[in-house]
Amino acid sequence: MSIQKHLQEILSALPEGVRLVAVSKTREADQIMEAYLAGHRDFGESKAQEMVPKYEALPKDIRWHMVGHLQRNKVKQIAPFVHLIHSVDSPRLLKEIHKQGEKHQRRIDCLLQIHIAEESTKFGMDQQELVDLLESDLYRQLKFVRICGLMGMATFTEDSQKVRGEFRHLREQFQLVKEKYFSSDDAFCELSMGMSDDYLLGIEEGSTMVRVGSAIFGQRS
Repeated sequence: MSIQKHLQEILSALPEGVRLVAVSKTREADQIMEAYLAGHRDFGESKAQEMVPKYEALPKDIRWHMVGHLQRNKVKQIAPFVHLIHSVDSPRLLKEIHKQGEKHQRRIDCLLQIHIAEESTKFGMDQQELVDLLESDLYRQLKFVRICGLMGMATFTEDSQKVRGEFRHLREQFQLVKEKYFSSDDAFCELSMGMSDDYLLGIEEGSTMVRVGSAIFGQRS
């Protein structure tokens, strides 16, 4: 089945209000163009050094999402154009994004990554770190970042109840944070959870954005 067919199949199953980010990391420009020519505009990369040449080579109306762990020294490479950074996992990273946003005079949209999985290899803040950040003086000074929601990655397991529980926990955190800190901020509306193996569970548990790669482009070689 072609990339276009995979894409249409996934899009047709998405409820209204759920956005698909086609994760294009390690994919060639012609594969991305196949999805682009089918009408898709949201693409996700996990490395700045891979995102930049694709941004330069491909149509400028593509919305580029940073979905992988972002090192502070790489922020400057993507700050001029990135649409949404999903993986903000520390105050220091947020501060650097603000600095680069100020340099380019653009407010950069971000999601705060929350650690919900059992694997220690996955990044993200815990509940206390999230609260400490949102109540800090530092956060109030960051005029060139806009927090649009939360992101999380579930444990890589075939135990769907476990994955569902982790997604549910993230949704509950999102609701609490929304009520306490963003109740009058319509921009805080995104809950990014669910990838190729578990995006349907993510949607059932309230995801507004799913990050799907191999189910669109095929298994990586």
